[in-house]
Amino acid sequence: MRIVMAGASGFLGTRLADRLRESGHHITRLVRRPAERPDEATWEPAQGRLDAAVLSGADAVINLAGANVGDHRWTARYKRVLRSSRINTTDTISKIIRQLPEDQRPRTLLQASGVGWYGDTGDQAVTEEAPAGTTFLADMCRVWEAATRPAEDAGTRVVLMRTAPTIDASGSLLKPLLLPFKLGAGARIGGGKQWMAWIALADWLNAAEFLLEREDVSGPVNVVSPQPVTNAQFTKALARELHRPALLTIPGPALDLLIGELAGEAQRSQRVLPGVLSGAGFAWAYPGMEAALAATLRPEPVLAP
Repeated sequence: MRIVMAGASGFLGTRLADRLRESGHHITRLVRRPAERPDEATWEPAQGRLDAAVLSGADAVINLAGANVGDHRWTARYKRVLRSSRINTTDTISKIIRQLPEDQRPRTLLQASGVGWYGDTGDQAVTEEAPAGTTFLADMCRVWEAATRPAEDAGTRVVLMRTAPTIDASGSLLKPLLLPFKLGAGARIGGGKQWMAWIALADWLNAAEFLLEREDVSGPVNVVSPQPVTNAQFTKALARELHRPALLTIPGPALDLLIGELAGEAQRSQRVLPGVLSGAGFAWAYPGMEAALAATLRPEPVLAP
């Protein structure tokens, strides 16, 4: 396939681009600076500028662009960055797809979204049919997904990947936790009863490839493990994998002081299940948290020559 990718320099995008190239696909990366390589194309999503010729005749577009949710305190300014970095990019791509002649439009738009769509689900398990929640992230995801409408109306298959935090040693979920847990300072958040949606990085990559190829799947898809865990279960599993105790608790008010409004999201319960992927026959390599942690945190043995 000839695939155009936005967000190809991010954590997930870099790894997915490498995977797809290894599978024989040709990747064109959208960049916000002057293009320096034949596989790059410049665009300005904040101004809605993208040369339609870049998308013309492509088999698929993958849009993973968006500022990192957990990198900064959620000031009013950064919340605007979170929204605009997602909505402007999606709106630009979708409108260019709609402008193309029918026989030149990409067949598929693989569009990033997040499980933040659901807000706080408490103990209730939810699948793709559940409505959007009422939190900041839920509202952002709702507008973000709606920005794909021009592409969908033009006949392109749109897949909305509602992705959960990924389990990988260098990912935004595990990376900041590893040092305190290794020092024996691992802690659950509040009562630890809140549910957590997650997915192993290997399974996210497999799912992205699966959804790219499965032309009978469209609309929202929860890209999550079929086995969500509570925060207490996650804390215990990570401590056990690192052979360290995790006896501490971070009270909600203390977390509020440390990271501000983002603390509220960290304490929300999201018992999200992968209804569409399960129904489509997707097979997880690491459906359970313990196996996922072991796979990413235990180095592969070096074999003697």
